[in-house]
Amino acid sequence: MSDIYSMPGHLIRRLHQISSSVFAKGMKANGHDLTSPQFAALAMIGEYPGIDQATLAGLIAQDRPTIGGVVERLATKGLIARRTSPEDRRARILTLTPEGVALRARLIPIVAALQSDILPGLTEAERAEFLRLAAKVAEAGNARSRAPLVQPGAARSPALGPGISSLK
Repeated sequence: MSDIYSMPGHLIRRLHQISSSVFAKGMKANGHDLTSPQFAALAMIGEYPGIDQATLAGLIAQDRPTIGGVVERLATKGLIARRTSPEDRRARILTLTPEGVALRARLIPIVAALQSDILPGLTEAERAEFLRLAAKVAEAGNARSRAPLVQPGAARSPALGPGISSLK
């Protein structure tokens, strides 16, 4: 079935493989052992210190069991601290440790530099158009995801009271 190569699902899976490989090789080349979801969590916790684990899951579109593992690995590496929310004993509040703050700062330019390697063969204009279309499709299909993205202004967290939008 040669038309498989033009099917969106197949191409998206291949692009995910390429993206994951580029990210893993880039992290290893720079002496870091961090996955893409771990970096996303580290980045968001740094942007929204004191968020709870459920809110973090929505911000990076991960399901709750997956985010539990991501948070556990970051805590084991000494990059984040967890504490029980005083408002909701079931919620865990997340902050970066000093080591996490330093690593996040070092990784942001590395991850930014990897982005062009994830979309090889595209001009700058084609890359911008691809990203525009990919974002459009992701937004339109968000409700179909097993782990929908929750935009910061829409997220509500018991630990944060009125929601993430109040942090910015």
